[in-house]
Amino acid sequence: MSLGFGLLSAQLKPGETDWSRAYHETISMAVEAERLGLSSVWTTEHHFVDDGYMPSLAVVSGAIAAATSTIEIGTGVILAPLHHPLRLAEDAATISLLSGGRFTLGLGLGWSEVEFNRLGARIDQRGRAMEEILTILPQAWTAQPFTHEGEVYQFGELAVRPAPSNRIPILIGGGAEPAIRRAARLADGIYSNASANGFLRQLAWIRDECERVGRDPAELRIVHYSVILPGASADEAWARYTDHLWQMTWKYSDMEASANRPGPPPAAPGMTENDREALFRRATIAGSGDQIVETLLELRQKAGVPVEFVARSYFATLDYEAQVELMTQLAEEVAPRV
Repeated sequence: MSLGFGLLSAQLKPGETDWSRAYHETISMAVEAERLGLSSVWTTEHHFVDDGYMPSLAVVSGAIAAATSTIEIGTGVILAPLHHPLRLAEDAATISLLSGGRFTLGLGLGWSEVEFNRLGARIDQRGRAMEEILTILPQAWTAQPFTHEGEVYQFGELAVRPAPSNRIPILIGGGAEPAIRRAARLADGIYSNASANGFLRQLAWIRDECERVGRDPAELRIVHYSVILPGASADEAWARYTDHLWQMTWKYSDMEASANRPGPPPAAPGMTENDREALFRRATIAGSGDQIVETLLELRQKAGVPVEFVARSYFATLDYEAQVELMTQLAEEVAPRV
């Protein structure tokens, strides 16, 4: 099944202002992932963050499609309720055509009130919006006229073009039970970063919901992603990557505050003891190739279904050469064995 790589976010380093560098390296990273034989590359979306956390996944996915030829291109995830479903359908179809059918559309709800408010979407309607989006997209991709009259979206008869030449798979990200059950009813699978126990609960919800609606759970694609830190040992991996993981983790708590803050992005503050303990309690896999493979295969065995893995091992603060070195370790020591 091999191993995917992400989540590409094109964020600036603290104090940096060179947006072109961030995007050039993002595309180069996808090219390197393909060269190394990794199976997929995944992008991630947020808006108005001072470090430029990637807001335009469709644009970047199209650029990756043009620069690569075999690797799967996935969004992990597009925040669906922030996008009009017809525009989302057009963008996804275009990426699929540009990539020769290599595109997978991962969708999530989003959580930032700043994003919803500034983009004119209602955070209290996000669940309902996702339900409607998941019914609209398959109709839109047929290129046949249809109508929709919902609580969130309404439009008269129209046909969306272009149509993708291949069916576009839809995965649902998120950890909450309603999101997972929604995936079981209306999507093609899940894109999960839950802890091992949480992931097994999600699979139980999928089985239960599939039984309820009369769907075969074997139809669903199960993708699990986690932070993976390769090294000679777990201690060596943590020592090398802790600061980069802390910057990535801390930034989520700073996103909304940064939306109206001028100047280049700051570095994360120093970790408190509580911060360090919380960071080390994360569902992070660190260690040698053997240790990583053992952990992933154990999770797949417990799941009892074919689970695909993605390494969330892109760190915006890591120099490009060090990032390629990290990817190379994963490609050589982990990917062929999972």
